[in-house]
Amino acid sequence: MEEFALNVDPQLLSESEMNKIYKYLAVSPPDRPVLVYSDRPRCQISSTEYVVSRFQRIENRWGFNGTSDRIKFMVDRRIFVVGFGLYGAISGPHEYKTQIKIIHCGTNKTLAEHDTSFVCDGNSRPCRVCFKEPVEILPGITYIAAALIRGPDSYYGTKGLRRVSTNDSDVTFQFTYAAMNNNGTSVEDGQIPEIIYYTAAE
Repeated sequence: MEEFALNVDPQLLSESEMNKIYKYLAVSPPDRPVLVYSDRPRCQISSTEYVVSRFQRIENRWGFNGTSDRIKFMVDRRIFVVGFGLYGAISGPHEYKTQIKIIHCGTNKTLAEHDTSFVCDGNSRPCRVCFKEPVEILPGITYIAAALIRGPDSYYGTKGLRRVSTNDSDVTFQFTYAAMNNNGTSVEDGQIPEIIYYTAAE
């Protein structure tokens, strides 16, 4: 109710329409009045966050040369990617500057891009780096996950998996090599060990 009062332009709706929405927000089900507007969430994201991990082993030392680490991926179910897990420094703490992207392979269009930073503590656990908004990923389409990382040498993953099925979210990921301007990340080893996502609500 407070969000509606502070953010909705009074010129957008009539006084009668605003009163109906206030009543809807103020009254709990089952006494809540029926609205003419849809109350279904637009992006329909499930409430559970999932992480797919593509490496079976961690090594050190991965350097950065000013080009992005990139990996192609495809899923068999509609999901919403919120960010990546990225490896940090072998000895910490260190701050990294990074630009993360998701690119549609068919059109080469950048669907999401975020310039940010993250701090690691020397632990080999991947650091969470997120987009400003969830990115819709459709099944059967190839996308590129890219991360331009600036900072000291980091851990990296090895024994990478080409196909990962996540039983908890019922999503299968397929990973392939992303050529051109790649810092060296491949299916077998490199950066971007994790993709953080939500499934679409049923």
